[in-house]
Amino acid sequence: MRFLIECTYVYEHPQDNSGIQRVVRNIVNNLKQINASAECIPVILKNGKVYRVTQLTPPSKDRGVASMQTWLSQNHDRCARLRNRLWLSYAKRERQWPFHNAPLLRFCLRQCYRALSASLAIPQKLLALVSLNYVDQSRAIELECHAGDTLVLLDSSWHADFFSVAEGLKAKGVGIVSVIYDLIPLTHPQFCDEGLVRVFEQWFDWIIRTADGFIAISETISNQVQTEAQWRLGREVAAARWFDHFHLGSELDQANPAAVVRQDVQQMCKKRSVYLMVSTIEPRKNHAYLLKAFEALWAEGDEVALCFVGKIGWKTQELIDRIVNHPELGKRLFMFNDLSDRELEYCYSNSKALVFPSFVEGFGLPLVEAMQRGLPAMASDIPVFREIGGESMAYFGLSEPETLCRLVRNYENTGVFPAAKSLKEWRWLSWKDSAEQLMARITHRMAQNSQPQATPEQDADFGRV
Repeated sequence: MRFLIECTYVYEHPQDNSGIQRVVRNIVNNLKQINASAECIPVILKNGKVYRVTQLTPPSKDRGVASMQTWLSQNHDRCARLRNRLWLSYAKRERQWPFHNAPLLRFCLRQCYRALSASLAIPQKLLALVSLNYVDQSRAIELECHAGDTLVLLDSSWHADFFSVAEGLKAKGVGIVSVIYDLIPLTHPQFCDEGLVRVFEQWFDWIIRTADGFIAISETISNQVQTEAQWRLGREVAAARWFDHFHLGSELDQANPAAVVRQDVQQMCKKRSVYLMVSTIEPRKNHAYLLKAFEALWAEGDEVALCFVGKIGWKTQELIDRIVNHPELGKRLFMFNDLSDRELEYCYSNSKALVFPSFVEGFGLPLVEAMQRGLPAMASDIPVFREIGGESMAYFGLSEPETLCRLVRNYENTGVFPAAKSLKEWRWLSWKDSAEQLMARITHRMAQNSQPQATPEQDADFGRV
């Protein structure tokens, strides 16, 4: 048996370093280190073919002159970011004088912005078309698949266009396993971009009918996937699939100890208690809740600082305007949208606590990154955070920011972190452990498919971490 670990998006976008890209890169880079019972091969799916990945990211000598694939993806993404900034600028401009009370002027303004957006859309589509058909032969070679292989869709495959390829492999006897990060576009569409909701819905409807099994990044999400499958397929059909979970690792693999930490970051951490929020700035992460809570603390005279770390996402223009125009910005309020892993690690090591008020999550990778480095975490009281942090994390309600204020005051006044258990009692996985857990559970579940059904007791024993 061979496991084909799909990593198409990360292969094509090696410069991206958000949550899913971190997971894919770290799992793939640890495959050679784990004690797996079958061969694990990183692959990409392009041009109707499967390619073995020999090098996930371009070699260091290409840093000055990017490889063709990297150049294509970088410039495609640059066009997308410029178009996004363009429309954010339009949304801000149309509310200002002289446009806010002049429908005709707003119409003319919109037409100008549409023309500018179209001028970027054309090269963006051309770059996407070329990238779609280009394969860097120095990093990937064509691979022949056989019946008995298993394709593990580890990457963010809802963005992909290789569904017909996967269906062809399945028809040849190749098993298909899908890694599920969350179901937020289905369960909480109000927090997502409308385009993502449509794409994810179509993808999930396809994958739930195509895959043999599903492995989520938390038990909480695994239970949600099973419930969704039963609703969409019926209990009898869903029973023919398997559902499991694994947990993510915690190292920052791109944190170069020799890299320079900028002075602004170092200065922020000096002589003050910094409460850190690490995530893309988007509605479901609930940054506004944090700002309201800390504004209440500042009004009482507390000198605690709040720092937002993460790139700017969608539906956040009002919040970003509020932050950049805040009277405390640079004093007790900070925002960094482009920290390196080394700078992020510096923040983890020099802050007072991580604060994480998400409405909904699939896992919460910054929580384990922080806690593994000895930085205690305060988080919203949702099931997946209880699964990760147990009694070593402090929890607050989302209905009223005062519940977080009380935790911060308690911590500042006593110096004792307000959790039931000490962080020293908490242990977590390395990325090598995570990769081993993932492959062990997939191997076990796929073997079960060809054997008599295991008893519930046997499944329960194997599922324990």
